[in-house]
Amino acid sequence: MDKKKAARLKRAKRARMHIRELEMPRLCVYRSPRHIYAQIISASGEQVQASASSLDPELRGNNKGNAQDAAKVGAKIAEKAKAAGIEKVAFDRSGYQYHGRVKALADAAREGGLQF
Repeated sequence: MDKKKAARLKRAKRARMHIRELEMPRLCVYRSPRHIYAQIISASGEQVQASASSLDPELRGNNKGNAQDAAKVGAKIAEKAKAAGIEKVAFDRSGYQYHGRVKALADAAREGGLQF
């Protein structure tokens, strides 16, 4: 594992320890070069309560892996969270910078009604 990935995972672990203390569901984001994935994981960490990604059939159409596609995923995860009865989550950006696609996903989820 290279230094860059190890540093990101170290940041992610630190943030997850803080989120664990909050005892609330977390909106976890994973970003690959082409796609972006979002999951809402229960406070105990045992169950995925909702998930959305740029690979979903409704979103896959003209997927370019950019911020607009990330915003669509954010809106979709907010919609699924509302359906599951979840309104408040902790945002787990998995050690990524709050910039670009991660920020677009978070902003769209907030506009969709999630609070974090």
